Amino acid sequence: MFTELGQNALVFIDPMTSPDRLLHQVWGFAGFRPGQEEIVQAVIAGQNTLAIMPTGGGKSLCFQLPALCRDGVTVVISPLIALMRDQVRALKAAGVEAGALTSGNTEEETEEVFVALDEGRLKLLYLAPERLAAPATVPMLKRIGVSLIAVDEAHCVSQWGHDFRPDYLRIGALRLSLGVPLAAFTATADAETRAEITTRLFDGTPPVTFLRGFDRPNIRLAFAVKDSPRDQILHYAAARKGQSGIIYCSSRAKTEVLALALRAAGHLVLHYHAGMEAEERRQAELRFQQEDGLIVVATVAFGMGIDKPDIRWVAHADLPKSIEGYYQEIGRAGRDGAPADTLTLYGPDDIRLRRQQIDEGAAPAERKAADHGRLNALLGLAEALQCRRQVLLDYFGETSQPCGNCDLCQRPPKIFDATDAVRKALSAVLRTAESFGAGHLIDILTGTATPKVLERGHDQLPTFAVGRDLSKQAWAAVFRQMMGRDLVRPDAERFGALRMTDLALPILRGLQSITLRADTVENTQKGDRNIARGQVDEEDVALLTALKAKRRNLAQAQGVPAYVVFPDKTLIEMAEKRPVTLDQMTGITGIGARKLESYGRAFLEVILGAPPETAHPARHKLIGSAAAPLFDRLAQAQLALSRGEDGTGKYLTCNPSTLRQIAERRPTSLEDLLAVQGMGAQKVERFGAAFLEILQAG
Repeated sequence: MFTELGQNALVFIDPMTSPDRLLHQVWGFAGFRPGQEEIVQAVIAGQNTLAIMPTGGGKSLCFQLPALCRDGVTVVISPLIALMRDQVRALKAAGVEAGALTSGNTEEETEEVFVALDEGRLKLLYLAPERLAAPATVPMLKRIGVSLIAVDEAHCVSQWGHDFRPDYLRIGALRLSLGVPLAAFTATADAETRAEITTRLFDGTPPVTFLRGFDRPNIRLAFAVKDSPRDQILHYAAARKGQSGIIYCSSRAKTEVLALALRAAGHLVLHYHAGMEAEERRQAELRFQQEDGLIVVATVAFGMGIDKPDIRWVAHADLPKSIEGYYQEIGRAGRDGAPADTLTLYGPDDIRLRRQQIDEGAAPAERKAADHGRLNALLGLAEALQCRRQVLLDYFGETSQPCGNCDLCQRPPKIFDATDAVRKALSAVLRTAESFGAGHLIDILTGTATPKVLERGHDQLPTFAVGRDLSKQAWAAVFRQMMGRDLVRPDAERFGALRMTDLALPILRGLQSITLRADTVENTQKGDRNIARGQVDEEDVALLTALKAKRRNLAQAQGVPAYVVFPDKTLIEMAEKRPVTLDQMTGITGIGARKLESYGRAFLEVILGAPPETAHPARHKLIGSAAAPLFDRLAQAQLALSRGEDGTGKYLTCNPSTLRQIAERRPTSLEDLLAVQGMGAQKVERFGAAFLEILQAG
């Protein structure tokens, strides 16, 4: 088999050549990296294969080399155009015919690929998963003689993974249609993700699986609580000036603002996010590949598959979404095996944002609960008491000795016995029926008599004010570390209310002690002073988000601005007061009779999580009036006396219209009651005394 090398030269590649000779002949490597050879042999043999290898561990070679050893074309499904271009460019430079069909191709590039396929020269064809939706794709793949499917970044097929791509779900059907083996590769996949990959790609039949370890000992791990985060990033970058680095941010706007600050500080820097024009993004990727010492400030849209070996540092200006995402992103540093640094900043606003993103998602409740657990695991890494590498590897099912190459190994944290504090916090969670978030629970523990605390009678709880020995900021850090230990999780179905997990029970019962970090408590107190208060307290954020979504849907259906339905102030008050009846709705600022009639039930359903009960028209007309609670008490009384005081009398009731008249007119005597339409002597005798007592009490 001949393949093009450079501009004119041809190199002969014999498919019968042994893999280790091809490794040297094409790639110039003297030998395989640990774990590569067994995977290569399995793929060459045509076995369905799943390989989990650390970023920088040489995954791409494990399907590129077998492609040269097998007849036919190997199709590589890859998620990013940048990733495909990098690998095609590298293969061509090594003398291997490869091509990609992507939306970023010019007409000439696409034509060149099809010519190579028709002439039987192409060995590796890269496709984005979205192309599988095109009707002509499968017939084309059958025509060119595909003999192997390779799936890069296979975690994208899993909704448990950190980068779900719906079009990856077509790959399993493609394997069956072509009748060829499939090899799947990813750097991060926990047990749930691996199980879903097996179901989606291999039709439930377990493939030959290689779990090649997650440790990247050359990467230094470090976390810090946010305290003037822009200055922290500028200081970190200044200490590494002239080295290539990536800074990840949670928003597009932040990438641009932080890039400006770094540029003003004298750094060579670009920003990158999905909102940029395609050519602008392509030029940024190209510059980062080609220029030394360049910093890219980016969202997570940047970096997957960027094969730049000498990235010396990765910083997260905001908390990532999960441990899987974190590990994938820091893995872009130090791919050459030389020392590399990482720093991750985190704070209360980050955690709130990530919780909100989970709650706003369309995933079912059990998946949201699992995602909250994954975020808890990342908080556990951020608030770790011991070697971070041990905590990180333990999450992926591996054990290790202290690494000596993380911030905690080099500077052990201050700790304290937090058993008493955690038991108080768990008691507050239970005594409030697991119905509130950390903010309200902290008000209870610190004895802060807010209107919400007083309205719910929580100032009468035994846990009220038992935690005055700690500040609110310290309690916030305690709750954050409790989440990091997965003792409590937000309940997406109850708008972020904290629920205990089974791990908390031994501590609550006094059977187990717990140690927490004191230094992050102290740093949080310092760093939180200047954080602006949000629109609502933390435990109300999820409900406010849901209320805004309902408002948006109603406004779009009517073709009016959102504020025409309700202004933000009304929704904020709804989220804080959480009315449970239409009567309580009328006490919310901005809800008049017309809007209550138009929107009341819809928003009440969001708050309750279920449709509210439908009231009788007579009761409905009283909503918000002083007569409404009287009607309800009268209805309860007549129900209790429907068969007399001894429960053996003839069944009697008053119809709702009669009760409405009584509630509105408020008769003061039995004679007045008798004059009410629908009341007769028997009903006055049965209910009269009880009704008058209710009316007199008001």
